[in-house]
Amino acid sequence: MKTVLLLRHAKSAWSNPGLVDHERPLSSRGEHAAETMAEYIADKCSRPDIILCSTAVRTRQTLAPLVRRLPAPAPPIALEKGLYLASEAALLARLQALTEEAGTALLIGHNEGIGELAAALAGRGPADPLKALREKFPTGALAVLRSPGKQWADLTLGATELLAFVRPRDLAGAA
Repeated sequence: MKTVLLLRHAKSAWSNPGLVDHERPLSSRGEHAAETMAEYIADKCSRPDIILCSTAVRTRQTLAPLVRRLPAPAPPIALEKGLYLASEAALLARLQALTEEAGTALLIGHNEGIGELAAALAGRGPADPLKALREKFPTGALAVLRSPGKQWADLTLGATELLAFVRPRDLAGAA
């Protein structure tokens, strides 16, 4: 079985209209959400064997608190420009191309692709989290999915089980 963690970057700042989209940083609210989600992932999720992250500033800033919380050595981290604003199909293809040594992969990206991929992969799971995931994949949200396949190439739409769908607001009182 393979486990996929799909994390949308936390809330970004719009205070500098001169910045190109790729260079937008997290807002202060986003920084707090990134810390909250990092704590949740480090404490409650399978440790990633590989981390795939868009090269955008906001995705790298979302990743940073998690790297600080994971036990050393950190898993391999691939910062990939191709993940920036990638489509559902492109994200799925990237996951399907992973080497079999990795049992758990964390992918940090952007909507619409990351939310569409999470909704398309999740074929079953608890009703309320499934409904919430399909309605909206907000900034900072995490979908934890398990594929019944033994290889990444077996990762197919509708065939995974949603184990958890967590938003920063769900953890607001827990931090």
